[in-house]
Amino acid sequence: MTREYAAAGVDLEGAEAQKHRIGEAVAGSRTSLSIGKVGAFGGMVRVPAGMRSPALVLSTDGVGTKVLVALQAGRYDTVGEDLVNHSVNDILVHGAVPIAFMDYIAGAGLELDQIAGIVDGIARGCRAHGMALAGGETAQMPGLYRTGTFDLAGTIVGVVEEDEALHGDAICPGDALLGYASTGLHTNGYTLARRIVFERMGLHLDDRLGDTGERVADALLAVHRSYSAAIRPVLRQVHGLAHITGGGIPGNLLRVLPAGCEAVVDPASWPLPPLFATLQQAGQISTDEMRDVFNLGIGMIAVLPPDAVAQAQTAADSNGVATWVIGEIRRGEAAVRFGRR
Repeated sequence: MTREYAAAGVDLEGAEAQKHRIGEAVAGSRTSLSIGKVGAFGGMVRVPAGMRSPALVLSTDGVGTKVLVALQAGRYDTVGEDLVNHSVNDILVHGAVPIAFMDYIAGAGLELDQIAGIVDGIARGCRAHGMALAGGETAQMPGLYRTGTFDLAGTIVGVVEEDEALHGDAICPGDALLGYASTGLHTNGYTLARRIVFERMGLHLDDRLGDTGERVADALLAVHRSYSAAIRPVLRQVHGLAHITGGGIPGNLLRVLPAGCEAVVDPASWPLPPLFATLQQAGQISTDEMRDVFNLGIGMIAVLPPDAVAQAQTAADSNGVATWVIGEIRRGEAAVRFGRR
């Protein structure tokens, strides 16, 4: 039976080897909140002790077609770390501390080194945030996926005191918009970026990418930055946070604006990284579409009182993250507008 199953495309013996290798990575990320044993049917973690009214914050996401670049380059650990950092940022927006993560890798004919590389990156991201990799699932599905291809997703669990959770309702006219530098595309816009780089520009992974000074592989696989260390020291002063992912600044900043507040973003207030200038010029993409698809060098926006900006910038600088005051909140209909301050 096992041999017939392998002939159909699922290698049970190989799967056992993968489980052992993955188990080592999972065990290395366990924290004081971890409960139960590695390899159980469900992952378990405690809620941190001493919380008055803990609220769980959950988020599920993936890394999109960035996995195709990872496949081309044969580099798998960076997309694993991307997945964790993206998820950490999503719950940081609500003020939550990450306590557990679970991954889902689906593909066909994946080799041990591929899966191990992905999980190593996930585990590295978890350890960096003091978070347990509580478990996950690897599914080999020939017929649904082409041999050697995969998709990647993850679910994060965080916790925050209910009365300290950020919802954006504290945002008010006069607040400043503080933009935090991205490390490139992060995990969004890759379908368009790949079309421009590989089809229109005709580049290969080892070629230099325009004025970026980087090889294509390095520029496109730069790890999605986590903003946890840069923002957490000043979280109590923040009125709202927007993680700039799919939809760009207009689509994501709008999600945190309360009624009666308009965000005015000055596009001249931060330098456009060469990567985005190259993509726009080579792809002949309009400025409006660039803003809707890419982060344009801003991976997170904090909305906070003007007198809190200096401290927030100091905290970010201490963690190696550049920041710029990129706009302000004004009275008006909830919307995001680009213009001079």
